[in-house]
Amino acid sequence: MNFTRWSARFPGTQRRAAARTEHAAAQAKRGEGAVPAARGGRPDPGAERSTPAADGHPADPTVSGTGTGSGPGPGPGSGTGPGTGTTPVQRTGVLTAVPSLDELSVREVLGRLPALVALVHGPEHRVAYVNDAYTAGFGARTPGAPAHEALPELGALGLLPLLDQVQRSGKPRTAKNRTAPGGGSSYTVTCTPVDFPKTATGATPTSTSTAEADAHHTGILIHLADVTDHAEAVERLRASERRQREAAVTLQRSLLPQELEQPDDLRIAATYQPGGTEAAVGGDWYDVITLGAGRTALVIGDVMGRGVRAAAVMGQLRTAVRAYARLDLPPHEVLQLLDGLAAEIDASQIATCVYAVHDPNEGLLAYASAGHLPILVRDEHGTVRRAADPTGPPLGTGGWLHTSGTIALGPGSTAVLYTDGLVERRGEDIDEGVAALERALAGAQGTPSVICDRLMRALGVDADHDDDVAVMVLQQPARAGADAELFHNAALELLGGIEAAPRARAFAQGVLASWRFPVELCDLGVLAASELVANSLQHGTPPMRLRLRRTDRRLIIEVTDGDDHLPRRRRAEPADETGRGISIVATIASSWGSRRTPGGGKAVWCEFALPDK
Repeated sequence: MNFTRWSARFPGTQRRAAARTEHAAAQAKRGEGAVPAARGGRPDPGAERSTPAADGHPADPTVSGTGTGSGPGPGPGSGTGPGTGTTPVQRTGVLTAVPSLDELSVREVLGRLPALVALVHGPEHRVAYVNDAYTAGFGARTPGAPAHEALPELGALGLLPLLDQVQRSGKPRTAKNRTAPGGGSSYTVTCTPVDFPKTATGATPTSTSTAEADAHHTGILIHLADVTDHAEAVERLRASERRQREAAVTLQRSLLPQELEQPDDLRIAATYQPGGTEAAVGGDWYDVITLGAGRTALVIGDVMGRGVRAAAVMGQLRTAVRAYARLDLPPHEVLQLLDGLAAEIDASQIATCVYAVHDPNEGLLAYASAGHLPILVRDEHGTVRRAADPTGPPLGTGGWLHTSGTIALGPGSTAVLYTDGLVERRGEDIDEGVAALERALAGAQGTPSVICDRLMRALGVDADHDDDVAVMVLQQPARAGADAELFHNAALELLGGIEAAPRARAFAQGVLASWRFPVELCDLGVLAASELVANSLQHGTPPMRLRLRRTDRRLIIEVTDGDDHLPRRRRAEPADETGRGISIVATIASSWGSRRTPGGGKAVWCEFALPDK
């Protein structure tokens, strides 16, 4: 169906057709003699001259489609032929000629640049030209004068040696962010070699060599771009980064222990070294926690990541470790609790950690590792050993049952706990770093603090190190002479029965008297031993053992048995015949506690602080 034929019969169709015809005729009358807009390409000039105009007459051949020539056709006077430096460009249906660079004046271009431009020539870099921006910035300059006299600002910016390098090499050079003396503007300077025609500087002296003559016709175009705003923005950014770094370091140090606890049987020192200014602060931490009965918990860890966030996560983990340590759990159980907590704090961040417990009675260091580097121990003979497996995955990964191991730490031994920043180097295997630490530990002597410093120096850790470093050194002193007389141990195996309590009291009375304690302390010690043994006889199972231990600062009384039910302090009613033993011990002793032993069973202990001498 021909819709056009049928639409002519619709109402209003004829009126719209007539309006279109009148509009087309008006446009043709207004555009008489104009060249229709080209589509898809440049129109043929010959075709334009032969194309009828809108009024039906031939187009005027003297009307040019380029608008640049004066003749009837292309030619030397039309401005579009070769060698004239113009290029025809079509805009809104009219071809317009654009001047080429050959038609522009170099002086005019350089003079209008907002950047500072200077031109020097010859071996002495004599001034040939400075633009208006240069004059406005540094004042007028005398042409022909050497640069070191006429352009002192270049010397202040340290550019005179750069000019010599450019002239010798013939290659451009760029100097970034050169700041004028006195805190002035900052510039990025580009020096580009240029060649002058020999007629520009006169005849070449015949007495000079060819190289010297060529040097007289070599110039350098100096372009100084003012980057003061950029330099100030960079400085503000660096200041902001410094402030953030200082805040992270302050937070990190505030979350670390301000003063390490010093157990009776160990000497401990630790150090923390943040990364250099180009490295963000990480989440390394360490801690020492006294558990009672002479036992000490030692922990070191590293939160993956950088900045305040890592330091904040570290602080939460360290607080949790101290809380879990008060439960006096085995090392692997503490790590199990930390693993779940780390996932709750931030699932995107993981941490490595070593948790170890030192028991002076056993001479062992029990430990558990969550993806951390092995503990190193040097015995009294100088032999260094690594703590062997088990090592589990880092904290926060979940789905793993950690296990505990032990390593001997007897008198005269030194142990080192550390983070990866001490031994990890780019391009090297981390085992090589651990081996280097072993060699350094084998030859390091002195107090724990001295050993910390020597290990840091031996491993090349300085203020510009690219990672955080935390190191903890602990020593079990080998005591002799009068110092050894302040440390004693005594133990009694209890078989049970009605005679166990009297035997325990008699044993405690004799041992405490031999240790020359005051009478009042001896009586309190005998009472505490009697109550702990009675509690074990009533609620525990064999085998039972009473152990007395003295240090230079405290008296420790401990009773172990085969039942793992931990006692608790409770309020006894007036009519109750039992239930007061733990309350009595808690009242007379400085502190008390209980824990489950690794082989099954429990230990209940109490401590008495010795009077200061």
